[in-house]
Amino acid sequence: MIIIRFIIFFFIWLSAYSMQAQETKIYGQILHNNHPLAYANVSIAQTTIGNYTDSLGRYSIDGLSAGPHRVVVSLLGFKTIEKLVTIDGPKSSFELVLEMEELATTLGEVVVSANLKEVNKLDSPVPVEVYSTKFFRTNPTPSMFEAMQSVNGVRPQINCNVCNTGDIHINGLEGPYTMVLIDGMPIVSGLSTVYGLTGIPHSLIERIEIVKGPASTLYGSEAVGGLVNIITKKPGTAPTLALDAFTTSWLENNVDLGLKFKGPSKSDALLGANYFSYQNPFDKNSDGFTDVTLQSRLSLFNKWSFHRPSGRLFTWAARYIYEDRWGGDMRWTPEYRGGSEIYGESIYTNRWETFGTYQLPTSEDIKIQISANGHRQNSVYGNTIYHADQYIGFGQLTWQKTINKKHQLLAGAAYRYTYYDDNTSATDDLASQAGQTHLPGLFIQDDIVITDQHRLLVGVRYDHNSLHGSIFTPRLNFKWNSPNKRNILRASIGNGYRVANIFTEDHAALTGARTLEFDGELQPERSWNANLNFVKKLFVKQTAINLDASVFYTHFDNRIIPDYETDPNKIIYSNLDGSAVSKGLSLNLDVITSTRWKFLAGATLLDVTVTDAGVKERQLLTERFSGVWNISYRFTRSKLTLDYTGNVYSPMRLPLLGPLDQRPDMSSWWSIQNIQITKGLLNGFEVYGGVKNLLNFTPPANSIARAFDPFDNLVSFDQEGQVIPTTNNPQALTFDPTYVFAPNQGIRLFLGFRYAIP
Repeated sequence: MIIIRFIIFFFIWLSAYSMQAQETKIYGQILHNNHPLAYANVSIAQTTIGNYTDSLGRYSIDGLSAGPHRVVVSLLGFKTIEKLVTIDGPKSSFELVLEMEELATTLGEVVVSANLKEVNKLDSPVPVEVYSTKFFRTNPTPSMFEAMQSVNGVRPQINCNVCNTGDIHINGLEGPYTMVLIDGMPIVSGLSTVYGLTGIPHSLIERIEIVKGPASTLYGSEAVGGLVNIITKKPGTAPTLALDAFTTSWLENNVDLGLKFKGPSKSDALLGANYFSYQNPFDKNSDGFTDVTLQSRLSLFNKWSFHRPSGRLFTWAARYIYEDRWGGDMRWTPEYRGGSEIYGESIYTNRWETFGTYQLPTSEDIKIQISANGHRQNSVYGNTIYHADQYIGFGQLTWQKTINKKHQLLAGAAYRYTYYDDNTSATDDLASQAGQTHLPGLFIQDDIVITDQHRLLVGVRYDHNSLHGSIFTPRLNFKWNSPNKRNILRASIGNGYRVANIFTEDHAALTGARTLEFDGELQPERSWNANLNFVKKLFVKQTAINLDASVFYTHFDNRIIPDYETDPNKIIYSNLDGSAVSKGLSLNLDVITSTRWKFLAGATLLDVTVTDAGVKERQLLTERFSGVWNISYRFTRSKLTLDYTGNVYSPMRLPLLGPLDQRPDMSSWWSIQNIQITKGLLNGFEVYGGVKNLLNFTPPANSIARAFDPFDNLVSFDQEGQVIPTTNNPQALTFDPTYVFAPNQGIRLFLGFRYAIP
């Protein structure tokens, strides 16, 4: 009996204790989109009391005293929640169920490049990569053109060892296939990519959006390989003052200045200025030529935003760039410009751009977008003089309509006018390539929300080129996501085109040592692209992992191919008698931990081939593998941040000057690595410094063929213009600077500061 009484007493006591314990706690569940969140940290503010949620998102905090308690819920990748809870007494309990909101990360931001309207990146049927200016600050550069070296699958290609002009390669496709936009407005392509990504102060850039693959259905010609869209800040969200300046041990000086101010008639404005100067020639490879082009560049940027009834949009912006760059013989001075005594390549560029968007005062969402730009280039390449004028006007009317919450229609009409002329034989011999080109177009697309997990985008565009007639470009995109949007699969197929409008500014700037030749009448290029993209988001305790993988395939018809090898004195352009294929896969990895580490890495495998007249070969200046990385660690107490960035490229095929050219036909593996330390100080002030090109990599010293004879005075030619091997020229070479695959600038220190007033 005593034992039975003891057991009964024990169970009564245990039950009472359990009831008391249940009544003195806060318990509940943490959710995201009505799905449980595991490993969320639930704690009581200003105490060490807390717990983690289990696999079902449940938690319990016991043994709390009576009174108010501030519950704090945190999880990497989500906005922290604070909730005030009051426990009435020792036998009270409180159930608290909270919904967390995900932070905008590189895989969850708002994008506009996919379909000309703002949409969450996770909801976009088109894969779009988003990079903030904070990302590019880990390796400061004087222009966004150079900053692209940090983006997976995107490579700034230097096309000339002397003048250092270049273009942007996306997934192995060359510069003419990349379109550059500012705030969604087409600005430049080809050689002008350098200027489109130059001169906008980084402090005024909100983000960079990159679409890999054809986007001609929305943006028309040139958007074949992809596009780079620079989104500038809205005047209302930009800092009042932003200043960023740095210098290097090579005496490169760069200053960015951004200002925000109130304008008349309820308007806000941004004013930005960028100045870059490099006037300290180096010849570390001892070939007698400058290793890096000397430059003096000034850019001004101004953007206005006008307040209108019902929040309707009205923005206008303008930009002006002036640049004076030269490279060549170390003895060159401006008095030798255009002469045959001392070789130099000198380029004076004047460029202006203006663009704006106006939303009509109607009940429908109708916008008018207008842009215009002028590009005047005054260049000499040795004794070859190149003067060119280009003017482009663009107008677009778009109408967006949501129907039954299932269909989001976008329709529009666009018109582009192009004028181009230069002093070369290209525009004399092919009059159709100069003068005026008209390109009107119509497009329509339907963004169909099938279910919460399935989405379809269908679009088609019709353009009529005044030289080449009608062109159709359709596209189809499908997206599936898991209920919690942790898994996303996108499949797309689309068509791209580029009209045969070969501006000699794309080629004459490569080198003054070659002449340009067209083989027949060039026809528009066409391409078909298929892309499969998968995104996986993981949260493991206090670590967020984002995976973004893509498989892509692009097939070209009528591709315009430059032939450097038939004649070393010419660049011969013709439509491909066959096909060209670009295929590969890429992977981006983004890891953020609560231990102050941040790791980003990407890798791309490429196979780009050209089949012409039955002969298949690998495309020139295209790597098979590339990788990028960005590793950051923040020391919280000292406010120090350490950034280690870099890239690596596999060998690529290089243009030789003939069968006797003994230089390697393949480049070596190469890598550019950088390290930076940033110190945060008071009142928005920070200083930074580090080392660029830690490995001191530079391409071979013989990258410029016959640098000692730039005017080919000692070269012998036969009656057909072919080089004859001689005793002093046994390899039958001519002066040529196109054997280039990497920047020619070695290791250097840099030091700078930033200051911002909110």
